[in-house]
Amino acid sequence: MTSTQPSKLLSNLFENIDEDARLTVLHIGPALPETVDFFSHFRCKLHFLDLFSELPIEAEEDVPLSLDKQFAELMQFPPGTHFDICLFWDIFNYLGADAISSFLLTLRPYLRTDSMAHGFAVHNLRSSPVDQVYGISEPQVLTLRSRAAPLRGYAPHPQSRMKTLLSCFDIGRTVLLADSRLEMVLNAKL
Repeated sequence: MTSTQPSKLLSNLFENIDEDARLTVLHIGPALPETVDFFSHFRCKLHFLDLFSELPIEAEEDVPLSLDKQFAELMQFPPGTHFDICLFWDIFNYLGADAISSFLLTLRPYLRTDSMAHGFAVHNLRSSPVDQVYGISEPQVLTLRSRAAPLRGYAPHPQSRMKTLLSCFDIGRTVLLADSRLEMVLNAKL
């Protein structure tokens, strides 16, 4: 079943987009029909990377740089790819600090100085996992679908820790949602 959720910040990603410009988007999660339909109104290239299906992403014992290798294998984008928009959704709530660092280190070469991103964090560490798949139907409306099974590895980070973990992004704006989650807009910091 699909439900919707208003977003106060998602539309910020599209405010300065020139309708004639080519847009490159990274969507963390499975491709949903409404998201593909939404982006069909733009001249864009969509890259769907379902890291959620890879969870838990953890370092292998006694293998240095194993996380870097895992992300490098998962993130093999064509040469010259630079993302204008990254839709992280709540992936950072399911990655440990080392995995977030490796993920962003691997992503960094694909970012531009004006890249922007959207995601969710928690305001209260006791917040329960949401276990939903996110999509976009309108610039200020998200679609939500329940996952078939709960995700493994839920280990959210407090907002203060997220600020330091998001090494190549600054948290531009946040909005506290009713369920103690934070909706965030991120700006590239290269």
